[in-house]
Amino acid sequence: MGHLDHAALGWLTPTLSYVMACIGAALGLRCTMRALGATGRSRRNWLITAASAIGTGIWTMHFVAMLGFSVSGTDIRYDVPLTIASLLVAMVVVSAGVFAVGYGRDRVRALLLGGLTTGLGVASMHYLGMAAVRLHGGVHYEPALVGLSVLIAVVAATAALWAALNIKSPVAVTLASLIMGAAVSSMHYTGMFAVSVRVSPSGDVLPGATAMQFIFPLAVGLGSYLFLTSAFVALSPTTGEREASASAQRPVENVAS
Repeated sequence: MGHLDHAALGWLTPTLSYVMACIGAALGLRCTMRALGATGRSRRNWLITAASAIGTGIWTMHFVAMLGFSVSGTDIRYDVPLTIASLLVAMVVVSAGVFAVGYGRDRVRALLLGGLTTGLGVASMHYLGMAAVRLHGGVHYEPALVGLSVLIAVVAATAALWAALNIKSPVAVTLASLIMGAAVSSMHYTGMFAVSVRVSPSGDVLPGATAMQFIFPLAVGLGSYLFLTSAFVALSPTTGEREASASAQRPVENVAS
């Protein structure tokens, strides 16, 4: 058995991955709240932004954490197409969950369906990302811990969508985002603790890219997207602010006429 180290770079990767999960959750919650107060194309656009933020945040969290993953006795590479597929899965399935909440007429049913769909999407992203790992040896999983990680993902996703439907104040959104970030990180490390590796030493060159060649630049790019989108959302007026501005302009227009 190879010795697994989930934090080979110390506290840097767990801390940074948690921060990325929190940012993605906060941005997703804010966008979902904006969507629920909008109609038509505006609602759709806010929901797309929410799904991309949550999906990007979760994917970035996973692979930033994976930068600290090492196995004694073998190098690690990542299959590029599978890694990109894990990102697309996160985006598509999270979109399905967010749209179920955004357009569902029965809030309870939409919440349960959206939470289940989004949670399974998060878990699928995680294990598809793990399937992209290439090393000298075989990877095995503890079924009980895998099941627990999937359960955590579903509960965390449902809680996040409930928060989007019911929480309005910035302080509450921040608190919900911190809890969601902790839940996503817990899901990741629960899934990682389910992993064991039987190393088969070999001099063959592993296929795929190293984490620093591929994952690090992609994670930086997606992290930049989250920060820029956060700034855009923060500067965009809310529905209430637009209505207040329009109301303030009407008396002036009436006087002028």
